[in-house]
Formats: sequence, structure tokens, C-alpha cells
Amino acid sequence: MADLTPQVIVLTGLEPSYQACAAGGDAVVNDGRIFLHFVNGATESEVTVDSVRACDQGVDHNVVVTVPASEDKMIGPFNKDRFNDANGKIQITYTNVTTITVAAIRLPL
Repeated sequence: MADLTPQVIVLTGLEPSYQACAAGGDAVVNDGRIFLHFVNGATESEVTVDSVRACDQGVDHNVVVTVPASEDKMIGPFNKDRFNDANGKIQITYTNVTTITVAAIRLPL
């Protein structure tokens, strides 16, 4: 499990840095303005963000997103009440970490 460091978008632009997704999963402190940007290489991967509480429809379901080979996806933001664990973090797992990287991006106020 690796902790991701959020990078803040600024008016003049952000060149995000990416890190390899950890086989044991990743976590990031979530203030409700976090997005995750995934860039995938050669092998499809399924990304799961753990929901710890029910959504506004009364169901506790994780967010599961497929990132196809040679594509990228941006997901979020994540509601703090629904996704934050006891440490204020969201937990992310992957089906395949061979060629996928991630950047945690925070929107400014």
C-alpha cells in the first residue's frame, strides 16, 4: 500500500508526475477535491475505489472503472462522507499493475 501525494492544479497549468500503481493498492488523503488520473500501457486494468458508506440511494457500492490498454481515465471527485476511511483517505486497488500509472490531482479552492 502506497500513499499518493496530491498535486494541486494551478492557473498556469500542471504537468502531473505519475507513479506506478502499487500491487497492494494505493491511498490518498481526500478533501472532496481529489481526482485520480490513470495512464495505462499495454494491459487493461480495473481500478476499484472503496466506498465505506452508502451512496445517496442507500447502497454501499464501490466505484469500479476499467482503464483499457493504451488509454487513460480521470475519475473523481470523491465525496468524503462516502469514500473516506477512518484516516481520511480513499483506498484504491487494481486488477493489474504491470503498465498502469496514477497521479492524484487536487482542484484548488
